[in-house]
Amino acid sequence: MPHFLQPTQSERFRLTLNTDGRSHPIENALAVGALVCGIVAFVALFFPGGHVVASWVGTLGFGVGFYSQYVSATTPQRSLNIIGLVASFLGVALGIAGGGYLP
Repeated sequence: MPHFLQPTQSERFRLTLNTDGRSHPIENALAVGALVCGIVAFVALFFPGGHVVASWVGTLGFGVGFYSQYVSATTPQRSLNIIGLVASFLGVALGIAGGGYLP
C-alpha cells in the first residue's frame, strides 16, 4: 500500500497534462492558451490604459477557456482551464470597470 502514496525510486516525477497516457496536443494547446490569455488579461490591469487589453484578451480567454473546458480530456487540463477562466474573468470585469473595450 505505501507504494501508492509515493513514487518508487525508479519512477521520476513528471509534469504532464496527459495523465491518461494518450497524447492530446489540441486540448493541451487550448488549455495553455486559456491560461496565457487569463494571465495577460490580469497583468494588463496593472498598467495605465491596460483596461483595453484586459477587456479584449479576457474576452478571448473566456471563449477559449470555455471551449477548452468542453473538449478537455484530463484533470490537469481542466485545472489550467479553470485558472485561465478565473483570471480572464477578473481581466474582463476589472477592465470594463476601468473603462471598457475602447481607449
